Amino acid sequence: MASSMETSVVEAINGLFLLSSAYLVFMMQLGFAMLCAGSVRAKNTMNIMLSNVIDAVVGSLSYYLFGFALAFGSPSNPFIGTKSFALESGSIDYSYFLYQWAFAIAVAGITSGSIAERTQFGAYLVYSFWLTGFVYPVVAHWVWSSDGWLNTAYGGGGGGGPLLGSGAIDFAGSGVVHLVGGVAGLWGSVIEGPRVGRFDAFGGVVPMRGHNATLVVLGTFLLWFGWFGFNPGSFITIMGNVTGVARTALTTTLAGSTAGLVTLFGKRILVGHWDALDVCNGLIGGFVAITSGCAVVDLWASVVCGFVAALVLICLNILALKFQYDDPLEAAQLHGGCGAWGVLFTGLFAKEEFVLQAYGSKGSETRPYGVIMGGGWQLLGSQIIEILVIVAWVSVTMGPLFFLLHKLRMLRISRDEEVAGLDVSHHGGYAYQAHHDDEEPRFYADYVRMQMNSNS
Repeated sequence: MASSMETSVVEAINGLFLLSSAYLVFMMQLGFAMLCAGSVRAKNTMNIMLSNVIDAVVGSLSYYLFGFALAFGSPSNPFIGTKSFALESGSIDYSYFLYQWAFAIAVAGITSGSIAERTQFGAYLVYSFWLTGFVYPVVAHWVWSSDGWLNTAYGGGGGGGPLLGSGAIDFAGSGVVHLVGGVAGLWGSVIEGPRVGRFDAFGGVVPMRGHNATLVVLGTFLLWFGWFGFNPGSFITIMGNVTGVARTALTTTLAGSTAGLVTLFGKRILVGHWDALDVCNGLIGGFVAITSGCAVVDLWASVVCGFVAALVLICLNILALKFQYDDPLEAAQLHGGCGAWGVLFTGLFAKEEFVLQAYGSKGSETRPYGVIMGGGWQLLGSQIIEILVIVAWVSVTMGPLFFLLHKLRMLRISRDEEVAGLDVSHHGGYAYQAHHDDEEPRFYADYVRMQMNSNS
């Protein structure tokens, strides 16, 4: 009787931990919404807020109908879940479903930032459903399903053992979540092209700063708070893992803080002033990078992770402008670039002791760990393969989708609509009604006049 009661208490504590983590991860949607709203121009605020809501609600149904079953419904295949529909997925651990759902809808939120301020609303509906229901779940199955071919489970990989005797360590999803969302956003932004006026006739960069720094900072702190569910929550259970959970929260904090500080001084050198918005993006870049190895690296290594993540983000932003790539929220550079670095970082700095704590032992054999820590090349090789296959998979699934939407004229709004602003041209008015009471009639009249001129 006592043993049964103890078991029930353990299950209750673990269940509460997982549900609480799921709620924290879901709250990151609010962080994304605030960050996106503050990072765009005021005339597009309503549109970007609505797109964030749509990413969540459409993603919920898509993940319920198809996503969870493809990722975790019946893990008996190394490449994809053998069940393809919600009603076929068998018994479900509801807490685990909710946690994984919160991850899935985060992917679509990442992509929406790359194509902000110039995308038709219908395109959000299409890509959110496809990305959340089909593209992301396949990658999640590869890495996180117990029989996925990239999983670290020994005896996994279709029964032939893990890849390179190691499998890929992507504890909370630098690759599975952030790289997937970043690559999807990259293709969307490339196919759409830059915003009107972003670059002048000579290729020079025209500043288009976000309109509300307060919302950006608020969104950043909400994301920081949510990351304590994203990374430590990926232990799934807390009983017996308290030390690992706490250490993971600390590595997450140190990596993000270091990246924010390096970005602060790096941008001060490059642009000549202190920039709060850049620091916020640098901070998030550090969180993205540490997400892969947060549970398996030492504290000092997380500082290294954040330091390099900031440099990666700064360099990619410079290259993006050089090649006239326009991403209003730097989402592809931040989530894609820093996500890829995070996966590589794990292959370099994963510590044997922590790998064993998080993933268990390999019997009498030594489990591969980071190259720099003396663990051989197997883990790093698996990490590189993870990056390559994610980039390839997302490219062949999302690239054609965005191209098809473009050819069907369903992707980008017209030039006149973009100049007028999506709020007034597509959503019936501005987000800040009181501020625009006097201006709206004039702007709306200008928009109507442009439409009449274009029709004539």
